[in-house]
Amino acid sequence: MSYRPDNPLIAQGDRSVLLEVHAPRYEEARDALCRFAELEKSPEHVHTYRISALSLWNAAAAGMAPAEVVATLEEYGKYPLPGHLGAEVAETMSRFGRAVLLPGERDGELLLEFESSELAARARRDKRVGPLLGENRSEVVAAVPLLQRGHVKRAMIKMGWPVDDRAGFLDGEALPIALRETTLEGRPFALRHYQREAAAVFWQEGAASGGHGVVVLPCGAGKTVVGLAAMSLVSRTTLVLATNVTAARQWRREILDKTTLTEEQVGEYSGEVKDIKPVTVATYQVLTWRKSKKGPFPHFAIFNERDWGLIVHDEVHLLPAPVFRVTADLQARR
Repeated sequence: MSYRPDNPLIAQGDRSVLLEVHAPRYEEARDALCRFAELEKSPEHVHTYRISALSLWNAAAAGMAPAEVVATLEEYGKYPLPGHLGAEVAETMSRFGRAVLLPGERDGELLLEFESSELAARARRDKRVGPLLGENRSEVVAAVPLLQRGHVKRAMIKMGWPVDDRAGFLDGEALPIALRETTLEGRPFALRHYQREAAAVFWQEGAASGGHGVVVLPCGAGKTVVGLAAMSLVSRTTLVLATNVTAARQWRREILDKTTLTEEQVGEYSGEVKDIKPVTVATYQVLTWRKSKKGPFPHFAIFNERDWGLIVHDEVHLLPAPVFRVTADLQARR
C-alpha cells in the first residue's frame, strides 16, 4: 500500500494510533477505530488511540475478527502498517475464548473449561487464578464457586487469557415493568432511536450473552432513560445505585414518571430513608458507610435483601472501590 496523504490514520509499531481530526475521513475512521482501540488523548488536532490487549479482547467478544481490525487500519491509514502489527493483533485476539465459563452441574458453582490441558495446568499454577478454582472435573475443566465468577474473570485477564463467559444470569424475582406512552403530567414519551438501540444491545433478546454492559453517552443524552428501558426489558426486581441522595431521588421520580411502576413499588435506601421495595434506589454513600476504617460495611446486606434480577450502576466511572469489589461477587445478576 502506498502513501495516501488524505487518509486520517497513522498506526505505529507500539500499537498507538494517531488520528488527524481535520482529515476528510476523520469521523468515518473514528467510528471504525473505536470498536477495537481506546482513546488516550484528544487535543485539538490529533487524537491518540491505543490498541490494547483488553480493547482487542472486547472486540473479539463482540464478534470482530483480526482480519477486520487489520483491514480497518489499512483502509484509513496514511502509510503501510508496521510489518509485525497484524500478527500481534491476530495472536492477541486468538486468546479470547480459549477458556469458557459455563453453567455448573451443581447449585452454587460454574464450570471453567479450557481449550487444552496445557492452558488448564497454567491456570491452576497461576498464583492469582489457582486459589479461586474449585474441584477439578477433568483435565480441562475446573469448578468455580458462583461467588468467584468476577474474581476468576479478572484474574484470567491479568494472566493474559480472557474468559468467554457463557454462564448466563439468575432470573431474579419477576416484576412487570412497562414504559409509559405519556408521562404523569401528560407529556408524550418515547425512546430516542439511540436509547432504544442501547437497551436492545444490552438485552440481546434475552440471550445468555446479553444482560450486562456499560452505556456511554454524553451528558443530557438520556442514560437514565436507557436504564428504564433496560428495566422494562428485564422486568425483574431492580436495585439502582446512584451517586448521592439528589441523584437517587431523581431516579425515583423518573421511574414513577415514565414507567408503570407505582409509589408502593419504588423505594429509597439512603442515609435518610431505609425503604426496600421491588425497585430500590440506593446511594453509594450509604453502602460504603461503616463505623471505623477497618469495620464491616453493614448496608451491603441490601445486595442480598431480595432476589434482584437487575442491578443498575449510575455514573459507573465513580463506582467506589468497596462497591466494585462486591459487584464482582454479584456477577450472577444482570
